[in-house]
Amino acid sequence: MLGGAHGKMPVINIEDLTEKDKLKMEVEQLKKEVTLQREAVSKCSEEIKNYIEERSGEDPLVKGIPEDKNPFKEKGGCEHRALRASLRKIIDKEINPFVDKWEEEEQFPAHKVFKILGQAGFLGVTKPTEYGGLGLDFSYSTAMAEELGNIHCGGVPMAIGVHTDMATPALTRFGSEELKQEFLVPSIAGDVVACLGVSETGAGSDVASIQTRAVRKGDDYVINGGKMWTTTGCQADWMCLLANTSEGPPHQNKSLICLPMKLSGVHIAKKIDKLGMKSSDTAQIFFEDVRVPCKYLIGEEGMGFTYQMLQFQEERLWAVANVVQQMDNIIQETINYTRQRKIFNQPLLNNQIVHFRLAELATEVELLRSLLYQAVALYIRGNDVTRFASMGKLKAGRLARKLSDDCLQFWGGMGFTNEVSVSRFYRDSRLTSIGGGADEVMLSIICKYMDILPKK
Repeated sequence: MLGGAHGKMPVINIEDLTEKDKLKMEVEQLKKEVTLQREAVSKCSEEIKNYIEERSGEDPLVKGIPEDKNPFKEKGGCEHRALRASLRKIIDKEINPFVDKWEEEEQFPAHKVFKILGQAGFLGVTKPTEYGGLGLDFSYSTAMAEELGNIHCGGVPMAIGVHTDMATPALTRFGSEELKQEFLVPSIAGDVVACLGVSETGAGSDVASIQTRAVRKGDDYVINGGKMWTTTGCQADWMCLLANTSEGPPHQNKSLICLPMKLSGVHIAKKIDKLGMKSSDTAQIFFEDVRVPCKYLIGEEGMGFTYQMLQFQEERLWAVANVVQQMDNIIQETINYTRQRKIFNQPLLNNQIVHFRLAELATEVELLRSLLYQAVALYIRGNDVTRFASMGKLKAGRLARKLSDDCLQFWGGMGFTNEVSVSRFYRDSRLTSIGGGADEVMLSIICKYMDILPKK
């Protein structure tokens, strides 16, 4: 409520503010505090800064690193911790109490959950403020992804990540003003659910091999084909669709199109029965003469493949951030269980093979987190971190598999039931080495940057 006489500052009733407004105010205040802290640090760290400047020209790992304290020090700066704390309240109240039910039903209520997140600003953390976003850099998206790892399953955070960091980035960067108003604004607000249509039955990691076609006929594209493994495809209101729009070379003949899912000719063939990620519905979708206005094209025709490749750095870093927190939680739950579980008259944790292995796993998780923070710090300063993002994605998938298997073993018979988190993580985390680029694709990318990939 605004009040006060003329010439006086208006009074704001804090109770009338939305959660999103409160979060913005907290972030702004913390920004001011951090700025003061950084000014103090800069006065007493001239030698360190000079050292960094001397090294920046010769060491690519130092180039672009902030001169003051790392914003991710101690798992995030003040601003990042404030964002995570606000998100944690929503997770604890609106998501975790219902996860077991959603896992059993094999679908969570995306519209309800997204609306709650949208009202608090979490579906547009890095999106421009003019479209309802918070206008923050990608480090905040990373902090959000890490906090979402505290959700008691993998399916819900995966669906949120698809909505925020896979289906909408290209639209944000290259879409027309009209498209942004029609699709981006309601996506950020949580009024609609978005999905990504890239993978097909014969084209997963090999994006260039997709067969879905969009042919111009008058003022419309006529779309025929199909998409596979579509996260939230059964509930989505619109799809960011990658389709072939010409007969040119495979890297230059694809375009991204905003496709409303209620159009005639869009058929959801089935909800796929998966090994894990049960609470997230995954659809197989077919298109039969679907007519979409040409104005729904994102950016330029023929640039779809390039647009899609540009967001892979963020997509893979997001995946790493999300899984490191989950791994932390599984290690801690395993410590708690093995400490109270008695075997041969002593806690299971007292066995050297158990506590040594948990220590090794915790070390590997922290090393992965350090790589993640390093990559993000470089990325938000304009560096190409494809190599580091690929390394992080590769290590995250392999470590999640090893960690979940080792921890499940320490749970014994309980680990083989559906009643504990470790067995759910064992199933859910297996996708990390497959989705968003398989391990083998990550290895090929790393080899390319090392200049050891054989020439074709």
